[in-house]
Amino acid sequence: MARRHILYIERGKLPDRAAHQKAIDATKIAVSLDHDYAPFAVEGYLPCTFDGEDAGFDIRFAERDPAVALPAEIAEAIGGRDVQVAIKWSSDPRETIAALAFSAALAKDFGAVAHDPDKDKIIAADALLKQAKAAQDEL
Repeated sequence: MARRHILYIERGKLPDRAAHQKAIDATKIAVSLDHDYAPFAVEGYLPCTFDGEDAGFDIRFAERDPAVALPAEIAEAIGGRDVQVAIKWSSDPRETIAALAFSAALAKDFGAVAHDPDKDKIIAADALLKQAKAAQDEL
């Protein structure tokens, strides 16, 4: 499984911490975002917890550059989403769970599109959630 992906979302739909945490809670995965998390204000390591244990991951926000060439299928899926959120995690299963729960909630509840740049494929919200739950089951 890749250890990175890029989420594309409309800036106006990017949730604050409370709304994003509520969406994560709805996944029934015990990931908590750092209380200081705010889109674009946090760059680099985002502290999280999974079941009370450290479980952060790397996050980078940027304006999407529409001039960057993407395969037609990917560009069509991304559409007018103007923000990209690069997510990267290590092999620690807790980090995997945190990153995937964060991403699944953003895709499921706020219309983000997840792109695996290594395979050049879109990752469905349900697939992100399934991967997070599979990693959780491995613990």
